[in-house]
Amino acid sequence: MTIVRRWYWAWIGGLIIAALAVWGIVDNQRLFLVTTLNGLTLAALYFLVASGFTLVFGLLRNVNLAHGSLYLLGAYVGWVVGELTGSWFVAVAAGFLFAALMGLVLQVGVFRFMQGDDLRQTMATIGLSIIAADVALWIWGGQIYQFDPPSWITGTTALPLVGKFSTYRLVLLATAVVIGIGLWAFLAYTRVGMMIRAGVDDRGMLSASGVNVQMVFAITFAIGAGLAGFAGVVGGTALSIAPGEDTRYLLASLVVVIVGGMGSVAGAALGAVLIGVAEQFGLAYAPTYGIVFTFVIMALVLAFRPQGILGRRT
Repeated sequence: MTIVRRWYWAWIGGLIIAALAVWGIVDNQRLFLVTTLNGLTLAALYFLVASGFTLVFGLLRNVNLAHGSLYLLGAYVGWVVGELTGSWFVAVAAGFLFAALMGLVLQVGVFRFMQGDDLRQTMATIGLSIIAADVALWIWGGQIYQFDPPSWITGTTALPLVGKFSTYRLVLLATAVVIGIGLWAFLAYTRVGMMIRAGVDDRGMLSASGVNVQMVFAITFAIGAGLAGFAGVVGGTALSIAPGEDTRYLLASLVVVIVGGMGSVAGAALGAVLIGVAEQFGLAYAPTYGIVFTFVIMALVLAFRPQGILGRRT
């Protein structure tokens, strides 16, 4: 068993033991369970956004601070398409495809000429995110938009000990699990995934073997951006779409990737669970200081494992 796997199972085991310990001492156990489920479903949304970010930032080493804008624009485009077609699934597909196309344009038109220059990438994508936010505000205004999901995933589901809980949030959690497993399998077992990992470690050798490295990286960037647009639609269904959401989810993605480890899908999942659950427990039990929990986790990880929980040492 590798060191990364040991770290992974050690953290999972620690979280389970901590949860059981807290479960035994809390007075309102139903509130504890509901808060845990809320934290996991929020973590599912954070993971969907951060998984795309970890592909671009962690694997390709591209500093894309316009990732939150891809989330917001994908959500807006999905909402427009959903209103025109009346289909939530078409809206999800539209959000994914639009964001993927925008990501492809970013990779080919911007990052291709700035490879390895982190400062230029940072400044360029900050400028693009500001422009995207202003364009979105100009087109859609400051109103709050929300999707209408299919009837079979609306309403509530009865769960043991918890009672009624949002069906859509449970579907969101299951979707994140499926996508996480799919991404891990894609990177670990497919030819393209192997080329991506090889290109990150030694781009020159991969190019010398006859592989079009730019095409491989463009595909990866498109997938990562598409996941942001996908998350925009499903997140807008669970919560809402409004100006400022791009910044919120960009910061959440940064924290999740820092905590979990750059370039690790499993790390993004673990980081999302830690941040999502901490945020919800903070709101439930210490609303005044709830936001502090997130930064305490990040500070502890940076202090004792700077590369992230499941990140590799460079």
